[in-house]
Amino acid sequence: MAVTESAPGAAPATRDAAGARTMHEAAGARTQENATAHTAYETASGRTAHENATARAAQEGILRRQSARESAARTYARALPIVPVRARGLTIEGADGCRYLDCLSGAGTLALGHNHPVVLEAIRKVLDSGAPLHVLDLATPVKDAFTTELFRTLPPGLADRARVQFCGPAGTDAVEAALKLVRTATGRNGILAFTGAYHGMTEGALAASGGAPDVRVTRLPYPQDYRCPFGVGGGQGAELAARWTQSLLDDTKSGVTTPAGMILEPVQGEGGVIPARDDWMRRIREITAARSIPLIADEVQTGVGRTGTFWAVEHSGITPDVMVLSKAIGGSLPLAVVVYRDDLDVWEPGAHAGTFRGNQLAMAAGAATLAYVRENGLAERAAALGDRMIGQLRSLEADFGCVGEVRGRGLMIGVEFVDPEKPSTSPGGPPPAAPELAAAVQRACLRRGLIVELGGRHAGVVRLLPPLTITDEQATAVLDRLADAVAEVAKAAKASTGRGATGTRRSQTDRTEQTVRAEHAG
Repeated sequence: MAVTESAPGAAPATRDAAGARTMHEAAGARTQENATAHTAYETASGRTAHENATARAAQEGILRRQSARESAARTYARALPIVPVRARGLTIEGADGCRYLDCLSGAGTLALGHNHPVVLEAIRKVLDSGAPLHVLDLATPVKDAFTTELFRTLPPGLADRARVQFCGPAGTDAVEAALKLVRTATGRNGILAFTGAYHGMTEGALAASGGAPDVRVTRLPYPQDYRCPFGVGGGQGAELAARWTQSLLDDTKSGVTTPAGMILEPVQGEGGVIPARDDWMRRIREITAARSIPLIADEVQTGVGRTGTFWAVEHSGITPDVMVLSKAIGGSLPLAVVVYRDDLDVWEPGAHAGTFRGNQLAMAAGAATLAYVRENGLAERAAALGDRMIGQLRSLEADFGCVGEVRGRGLMIGVEFVDPEKPSTSPGGPPPAAPELAAAVQRACLRRGLIVELGGRHAGVVRLLPPLTITDEQATAVLDRLADAVAEVAKAAKASTGRGATGTRRSQTDRTEQTVRAEHAG
């Protein structure tokens, strides 16, 4: 099942002749192909059986040593026991010769996939020039080029009066800087954040995330359709969430004083791939602006074309006061910045710093990536291809009771798994999440040469974050393998329990408003 790379705008690969067939039926027709796919990958490099056995033994040794030496906090390595040695575009090859389609993409870092030629050329150019690689916050031609390209992509209302702060190399460092910035600028201390949020692993970022162990940040409801906190979903649920926020700020007895800022994700990624409605985003911008509360948009994962616009806030047309950027802006290398309105720039020299804020290789790779995405219309392609992929995946909702909802925006896609035999925890609500099924689907995908991520409440959501350069042919292969994995897991669950993991859909009054699919309406 060779997968070739072609131009991003290539015509869609020809689908099954029986076009009326459902997605998992079409995938079922490929069962034999999928069953032998992993073996095909193992022998793809032309090695003999003995060479393959030697390679597998070497990989297993590396994995054993990793387990013995590295922290118990390691995460991806537990679910993905592979040792990458080569990669290009969407494809990774392990030390054992197996090849995989990578829909994790460094948790969204690899906008152009692995080792894209323009990124490698930019890095080599800096290395060959003799330029310094570490300069703290000194000005360099490389930094100037990156900043110029970054400002060219920003929402117009922000680009016209922006300042940029280079932070430590991770997104969580930029979140910390943003929180410090608005506290310094406003003289206030409190922060508003949302349920389900994920902003990083350092202390301040964790405090603003949904899983904070203790509450130092005021938590607000993040609207969603499938598990709406108000039980209604759609535009009504979003408006109730906005009114809750407004009431909390205006009620003198709410216990919440005017905060230093509000931080939100335009699409909650780790929270389960939950896109915010555009009308809700505009309401939140109105509420914060009317009360002089700086709005921080965390675009660490949603930025650089991922959701179908260059920055996810552009879907709603709002202009945040602060944007937190990382992951794809470094072109696969560590880089994080905060971009903010110039009147917030009240810091004293040295008020926020970091030793590695002058990473020249990352700035070169980042500038090349930003320019390539912009010049080649990859955000627009992500919107179109993402719509097609989400539309095709939604057939799984009808075919399998264990598939609760398919959702996403652009090439940020999630499939939530549920246990349809267990009662809902809320009247008329959806079944509870089924993290064990999601994990089983992830394993089944890996056996088929497909790397996917888990997220969401209870880790019940299978996530797809392919590079923006994924071809139509590759997208078809990803969907086929995922559908086949879901069919296998659903069948096994039904056989082991005698229950209907593949049976009829739950009846939530058919989630009438939600099936209209107007979740992004303005």
